[in-house]
Amino acid sequence: MREIVFDTETTGFEPGDGHRIVEIGCVELMDHFPTGRTLQFYLNPQRDVPIESQRVHGLSAEFLADKALFAHVVDEFLEFLGDAPLGRPAIPLARAVDTIEIAKRKIPGARYSLDELCKRFSVDLSARSKHGALLDAQLTAEIYLELIGGRQRGLMLAPVEIAAAQAIEVVRAARQRPDRLAPLITAAELELHTAFIAKELGDKTLWNN
Repeated sequence: MREIVFDTETTGFEPGDGHRIVEIGCVELMDHFPTGRTLQFYLNPQRDVPIESQRVHGLSAEFLADKALFAHVVDEFLEFLGDAPLGRPAIPLARAVDTIEIAKRKIPGARYSLDELCKRFSVDLSARSKHGALLDAQLTAEIYLELIGGRQRGLMLAPVEIAAAQAIEVVRAARQRPDRLAPLITAAELELHTAFIAKELGDKTLWNN
């Protein structure tokens, strides 16, 4: 299962007031594990960036002035999302998963900001001095995996050799039986099999054992 966790930074909250996206950050998950593939765009909003928004993400109109317009990167963005290659239909809301809604169901009554959820799940925030779409998408991916129970820290952080050995032990334990199962082969079938091995393979020790 392929999923994309993404976050945006904007000039403000209300599109109806003319606010625009200034950054998009995407993180790819495959079967609830990060693949390492990411996508990030800084975007020219073609308007001023209010000082209140700059305090949040640190992106000024001067910094964004030479960046691409959203119209110039939307095809690459939709391709990364895995949308149809022809046309740009509206992305249906049913495709979206809201981590806040999941958090409300899992931990009712808690605070649901990204910072608060990171603190609750001990997700490292040391690299986050200001909001950034790609960094926030990476943090949101970690929170999402915690909320759905998909992240297994112990297994992921253990050395590969240890994890493999543990997996082998689990398989061995599951296959142990107190008594051997009775053979399903008949005496006549066993005799025919022995004769076939002797004729076709001779005295090769692997088969004789």
